Amino acid sequence: MTAYAQRERRLLADLLLRLGPDQPTLCDGWTTRDLAAHLVVRDRRPDAAAGAMIKPLHDHGERVRLRTAARPYEEVVHEVRTPPWWSPVSNPLTDELANTIEFFVHHEDARRGQPDWEPRPLEPGLEAALWRNVQLTGKLVLRRAGVAVTVSSDGYGSFAVGESPATTLSGRPGELAMYLTGRTDAARVEIDGDGLEGVRLGL
Repeated sequence: MTAYAQRERRLLADLLLRLGPDQPTLCDGWTTRDLAAHLVVRDRRPDAAAGAMIKPLHDHGERVRLRTAARPYEEVVHEVRTPPWWSPVSNPLTDELANTIEFFVHHEDARRGQPDWEPRPLEPGLEAALWRNVQLTGKLVLRRAGVAVTVSSDGYGSFAVGESPATTLSGRPGELAMYLTGRTDAARVEIDGDGLEGVRLGL
């Protein structure tokens, strides 16, 4: 199996170093330094990473992330590049499932936070891996949002969420990954119907 998660991690770490610590990203209010710190905490501090999903732990998670962000930037990016073997999300058993879409999306957060970006060409294997992730993520996100939508990607298939969807969301797998994780303004997708108008998406 091709290690797409590891490849996207390396590409993101390289990009973070080229951009430096103070460039904008698509993550609201986060610079490249903030994004790097988030990924280090996600890999190495499961007690703090849980704050992204468990409200009572949010303040603890944010304190840990800010302390991480305050460390030397090159050191933080090095830890992005080299996750520990014991990481709950980045060990050899979980890496591809947990991190393919995570690192693709965050790589694009850094890329598309800069001016004059364009989608990069993706090899079919990565697109197929992203489509598998989109099917899992998309169903969860759209059900949580309470909308009825058909999601379609030419050459990869389609799936429907909700009863009798009248809206179709279509695009390449990477663009759908961006849209369904909340990067709606920076995703090159097509929407037929108004079922997604004003809907807030994301994990």
